[in-house]
Amino acid sequence: MKSPEEKPPASPNLEAGKPAPGTVERAVETAVATSSEERPFGKRGRPFDRRSPFFVGMTAAAGVATTYGVILLLGAARDVLILIGLGLFLAIGLEPAAAWLVRRGLPRWASVLLIVTLTLGLVAGFLALAIPAILTQGAQFAHEAPTYLKEATSQRTFLGKLNERFELARHIQQLGTGERGLSLVGGVLGAGKVVAGAAASLVIVLVLTVYFLADMPRIKATVYRCVPNSRRPRAILMADDILGKVGMFVLGNLATSLVAGVLTFVWLEIFRVPYALLLALFVALMDLVPVVGSTIAGIAVALVALSVSLPVALATVGFVLVYRVFEDYVLVPRVMGKAVEVPGVVTLIAVTVGATLLGIVGALIAIPVAAALGLILREVAFPRLDDS
Repeated sequence: MKSPEEKPPASPNLEAGKPAPGTVERAVETAVATSSEERPFGKRGRPFDRRSPFFVGMTAAAGVATTYGVILLLGAARDVLILIGLGLFLAIGLEPAAAWLVRRGLPRWASVLLIVTLTLGLVAGFLALAIPAILTQGAQFAHEAPTYLKEATSQRTFLGKLNERFELARHIQQLGTGERGLSLVGGVLGAGKVVAGAAASLVIVLVLTVYFLADMPRIKATVYRCVPNSRRPRAILMADDILGKVGMFVLGNLATSLVAGVLTFVWLEIFRVPYALLLALFVALMDLVPVVGSTIAGIAVALVALSVSLPVALATVGFVLVYRVFEDYVLVPRVMGKAVEVPGVVTLIAVTVGATLLGIVGALIAIPVAAALGLILREVAFPRLDDS
């Protein structure tokens, strides 16, 4: 008989951290018995206790870490995401034209090819008009440069009086020498990098636009499948309405640019400013870029008008300022508001906020985003608030 102080010997398997004999074998037999054709991996186990403090803490920590990682990822890929968003926006704007061609019997690829061909044709036509005129004007300026220099050094001319008062010639000479000269060279090189980067970004946006436009039905179907089936029909109707507003916005933007080009051509023809047609095309093209496009075009037009006379140049500056106010506060709110059904004050606020947040791209997409938010508030948020 064992004394009370004696203990049974410990199992050598347990001492070595090994399972008891037959444990794995019994688990294998149970796994084989529970596997079937309907459930090849057996019956599901008991779910985790989601109220467990450990589970709650780990879930909260994982959520914070995931959110922080997504924010860092979006910040690092901000420039690329802007290009992707701009390409998608342009594709959505061209979608009504592609859908119209498809309804007329053209295949999707043929519709996209036709739209791309017409776009490239317009760009090629603009360059065909612009490049000879730029070369001719540059040669004319080089030929008349000695005359301008003589007028600048004469005290009887307006440029000469400006030079005498502000010492313009000395400042220009300092730009080419010394530290300022190095700064100028650095600025030129920096400008070259900016132009090269802008050209590369433009090519990327154009390629993305073509791909998005070609695969737009598949992209829409994929996005619609992310919505629960019970809410999918209503989501499709709302999304189609939003996409239609984006297309109308693009058409409205083209209309305002056309108005800018026509009015500029009339003004330049009245005052006999050279290259009126070319400058009008340039203004119409730059006016497509919100916020800064019309300003850059106005500066270029005023500089060309300076070749006629200083009063004509000053009058042209006044015309550009008046038209800018007319477009921003009268034409854009009315045309865009009617096209996308957004009130004028909301249009102004949206463009201002969008330009502040994302610059040119933000100003470009601000009005369609405002229209989408208005539709969601009107069809989803307000009815629920009224019923609550």
